[in-house]
Amino acid sequence: MNLEKLASGVAEREGTVWTLESSEDLNANLIRFASGSGVGEHVNEDVDVILLGVAGLGLVTVGEEEHRLSVGDLVFIPKSERRSVRSSSDEFAYLSVHRRRGLVQISRRAEGSNE
Repeated sequence: MNLEKLASGVAEREGTVWTLESSEDLNANLIRFASGSGVGEHVNEDVDVILLGVAGLGLVTVGEEEHRLSVGDLVFIPKSERRSVRSSSDEFAYLSVHRRRGLVQISRRAEGSNE
């Protein structure tokens, strides 16, 4: 599978554009954002995550450090670290890989909260 071709073939979509469904142990998602879009700052307490650049250019902030993420670049994000991802180009896509976990619990943020 060519992830770069897959990402460019869905140029009108943002967010998760492909998910590995054949593994009980591994979660992998191809994620694509237009320039300026991305994933807001948050903390993941459950799993370490690897991001691999597939297309374009983005910025990944882990704690206080900012990392460029372009084709072939890898960023490791330890669990419990504050992180965010932002696209710096129109065709930014990356692969997110981590150990599969249980159902994601989505809770409503308290008004005015950054958590």
